[in-house]
Amino acid sequence: MYRYDEVDQQIVDARVSEFRLQTERYLAGELPEEEFRPLRLMNGLYVQRYAPMLRVAIPYGQLNSEQLRALAQIADQYDKGYAHFSTRTNLQYNWPNIADVPDILADLAKVQMHAVQTSGNCIRNTTTDQFAGIAKDEVADPRPWCEIIRQWSTFHPEFAYLPRKFKIAVNARASQDNAAIEVHDIGLQLVKNEAGELGFAVYVGGGLGRTPIIGSLIQPFLPWQHLLTYLDAILRVYNLHGRRDNKYKARIKILVKALGPEVFAAKVDAEWQHLKDGPETLTQAEVERVCQHFIDPDYLPAQADAEQQLAQLRSDKPGFDRWLTRNLTEHKQPGYAAVTLSLKKVGIAPGDATSAQMRAAADLADRYSFGLLRVSHFQNLVLTDVRLEDLPALWQEAKEHGFASPTVGTLSDMICCPGGDFCSLANARSIPIAEALQARFDNLDFLYDLGDLELNISGCMNACGHHHVGNIGILGVDKKGQEFYQVSLGGESGSKASPSIGQIIGPSFSEQEIPQVVDTVLSVYVQQRQAEERFIDCFRRIGMAPFKEAVYAKAD
Repeated sequence: MYRYDEVDQQIVDARVSEFRLQTERYLAGELPEEEFRPLRLMNGLYVQRYAPMLRVAIPYGQLNSEQLRALAQIADQYDKGYAHFSTRTNLQYNWPNIADVPDILADLAKVQMHAVQTSGNCIRNTTTDQFAGIAKDEVADPRPWCEIIRQWSTFHPEFAYLPRKFKIAVNARASQDNAAIEVHDIGLQLVKNEAGELGFAVYVGGGLGRTPIIGSLIQPFLPWQHLLTYLDAILRVYNLHGRRDNKYKARIKILVKALGPEVFAAKVDAEWQHLKDGPETLTQAEVERVCQHFIDPDYLPAQADAEQQLAQLRSDKPGFDRWLTRNLTEHKQPGYAAVTLSLKKVGIAPGDATSAQMRAAADLADRYSFGLLRVSHFQNLVLTDVRLEDLPALWQEAKEHGFASPTVGTLSDMICCPGGDFCSLANARSIPIAEALQARFDNLDFLYDLGDLELNISGCMNACGHHHVGNIGILGVDKKGQEFYQVSLGGESGSKASPSIGQIIGPSFSEQEIPQVVDTVLSVYVQQRQAEERFIDCFRRIGMAPFKEAVYAKAD
């Protein structure tokens, strides 16, 4: 993973000192709230419903064990002993005191972490697949490109005050998209042309929130050398033409929709002519410099009988078999696998981890995965480099710490934002809905029978829980001061072939009704599906009508 050089460390340390002085002035009454607000947002500090919230950057989801232990220590010392992993692979503390934030940032800086550009109208944390670098079907490792984008965008003076926040995601797999690139402001798909040359397909104008839109392909093949100059051109067009008079219409997706993708692409090309082949053009030497931070660890040769031993254990231990089936991902290196540590234990808010769990995960990383972890878009942790012969021991330890729920990719592996329990923007609580659904659908046989199914929950239209692209999406809404929930069906972001925005099923439901509504939707699916047909494919085949009829018949 990328390690700071001397300049990186100086920059982060200077930011800590700067914000410490700003915070001291604010608490002393020397800096008005309206002046302090943009300064704290530049350092990831929000004021939420009940307390401040600090968002810590985890660039493209990569962590080492030392950093995770530091995050655990901060949770104990400055928070309530736990933290929340978000869909953008960041970590959020929900209860810090404003006076303590400079100390928290100083502790983060000691382990090469920060909260820079985790909020505000700037380029946010670039994200990618949690299996980047180890997936067998990658065109190329996307992590060096994420790091190049991170270095280019951090403290970029032209992009510190954009019309609205800006998010970039990178994917390198041909058929799968764990980074949801087509619902980002810019989505980058690594591709190769007919000559075998590496480049990017560039999507622009995707996003969720009040106006969910699938991004438009404006450049089918961008040679890698021109990545930064082309991104620069996109951002310049957005900075120049994006609306600043209405924050609800300020995202780049609104601009792309208003102009049309073809006109927007033409404006980008015109701007690019001033930048192409300029100083920001990438060189092979620069790319190789960054790639040196992402070399493979010292893999050991595959044990000859490891797979046979696993097969025997799977036969003898059904629980182990279920865990391997759902939580294991194939590795490019023979003799290794990637293991998802589930943060979706029943009764725990999805994505939450206690300080004890964070320390335990760090220990597991040291013992089984070269001290390295990933945070996924799906709010889980991943050990990417586990030897096959270590899987039985890892399974036992994962069970002890609540990481072994064998439900990855099922309905229970739901995405959920913090909602009204914390967020001042939320219309309704998300966590109680998640907990009710986890309790209602806790039968593993039933979950496995349903197969792959994404259920996403957001507490408001900002869509931090990505409800629009859930196969089943649940959105908290305010109905005359009461919490209600809107249900949508048919969303998807994980398939490169057919990303889609979900369709609202009809009028909203009370909190108490939601488990039965979901149960009814699933019953229609089970009755209507064809052999081996996924929920999303069944929905696309039969349409909304059978689901709607059944749900509202039950409601009546």
